[in-house]
Amino acid sequence: MTIKQALISVSDKTGVLEFAQGLAAQGVKLLSTGGTARMLRDAGLTVTEIGDYTGFPEMLDGRVKTLHPKVHGGILARRDLAEHMATIAEHGIPTIDLVCVNLYPFAATIAKAGVTLEDAIENIDIGGPAMVRSSAKNYAGVAIVTDPADYAPLLAEMQANGGALQLSTRFGLAKKAFTHTARYDSMIANWLTGLDNGAEAKPADAAPTPAIFPARLQLAFDRVEALRYGENSHQQAAFYRDTTPLAGSIAAYIQLQGKELSYNNIADSDAAWECVKAFDAPACVIIKHANPCGVAIDATLPGAYEKAFKTDSTSAFGGIIAFNGEVGLDVVEAMNARKHFVEVLIAPSFTAEAKAALAGKTNLRVLVVPLGRDLNKLEMKRVGGGLLVQTADDFTAQASGLKVVTKVQPTAQQIEDLLFAERVAKFVKSNAIVFCGGGMTLGVGAGQMSRVDSTKIASIKATNAGLSLKGSVVASDAFFPFRDGLDVLAEAGALAVIQPGGSMRDEEVIAAADEHGIAMVFTGARHFRH
Repeated sequence: MTIKQALISVSDKTGVLEFAQGLAAQGVKLLSTGGTARMLRDAGLTVTEIGDYTGFPEMLDGRVKTLHPKVHGGILARRDLAEHMATIAEHGIPTIDLVCVNLYPFAATIAKAGVTLEDAIENIDIGGPAMVRSSAKNYAGVAIVTDPADYAPLLAEMQANGGALQLSTRFGLAKKAFTHTARYDSMIANWLTGLDNGAEAKPADAAPTPAIFPARLQLAFDRVEALRYGENSHQQAAFYRDTTPLAGSIAAYIQLQGKELSYNNIADSDAAWECVKAFDAPACVIIKHANPCGVAIDATLPGAYEKAFKTDSTSAFGGIIAFNGEVGLDVVEAMNARKHFVEVLIAPSFTAEAKAALAGKTNLRVLVVPLGRDLNKLEMKRVGGGLLVQTADDFTAQASGLKVVTKVQPTAQQIEDLLFAERVAKFVKSNAIVFCGGGMTLGVGAGQMSRVDSTKIASIKATNAGLSLKGSVVASDAFFPFRDGLDVLAEAGALAVIQPGGSMRDEEVIAAADEHGIAMVFTGARHFRH
């Protein structure tokens, strides 16, 4: 299909002048609207403004521009039906063979602080989506262009084919176009249905109050890559990125080297990254099967690594390592000295020396992720036939909010260690018990059906690593339902415990702590992680 006439009406004008010049150079007539028409005309191009083309001016403050039979008839007429072609000829409607449209910046509008409902409504595009959908529906005769990244390839294809675009190209553009309008409508729907009742009755200059959970949730993700397989080799998998991912999230990774990431690599990398960025001091997190098997802070990253590795050197083999600062040659040399086999190494940056030292490890995946503290506003988990949605677990205990419930008061150093332990426990699968001391994990018990079993496992892990629990502190992600877990950690040598409290047997557990001479503090918030 040869392109003879194009309609260009864009909000995002990136690259559109060059695209229009390329079309004009191939003899394509140009139609345009408003600001786009002025820009093209100022650049010396011959452009017919849409009002002159239809015989009707833009009206209603720009709400009506392209909603006209001469526009949509020229787009929607089927070129393979004589009746259609006769009809548009009877009414003097030429065909429009290419439509280049992108939509009003609704996302940018609602992202502004204090945006009003009136502002948002006025930035809902009507004519644009109508043209996009009409063009995409009639892809057999029309090329619809919504992405500036397509401009250059399309011009090249036309140049190579005497001004024509192949059917496969037009169909691909149509698929992208329907995705474009679907996301646009979803964005509007999510924002409007996410407003509290009564938003429409507020003064025009008042910012509406968003609800946490929209009544109907529309989701949009871009496929980054197809993965070799899923959790297991018989499962297929792909990785999708949020259309607007947080800058500090694992989805923003840049891979410097190594094999392609697997499904489990990405899941474990996310767990490692979310944990390590929770610390302000230089920190190292080692993850295995989505659970921390070693976490530590220190004055330096090599020091943090050494402490984290000591927690469970056996489980650390084949794990994921994340650092919250720039990785230098000293970190790489520390890992080499341990002969530590690692699947993925993550940090905000790497020195040139570190990159050179890692380059020989061709199978090691090295990821750069910008360090950011933001959390996803909503967390989601797919279940059979539905979706569980919750706000992020953004609670982190502070010293000022702790409630001492035992006769023994924790020391200042114990308070510091308890807060560290609580922060780690937040990232351990429930039931979670974490022994810590001196800014490092000593034993981690994760994912057990009973809390006392998690306590025993954490103690055994420490013993196997040759680490003493005498004088350690313990974090529990939820309350102790019975005193038996406390008896186990006391026997192991722990002297202080941090837990949320809230059990019907709290008094029994507190009494057990007093009996053992252990200090206990309540946070008032649990950290179940399923």
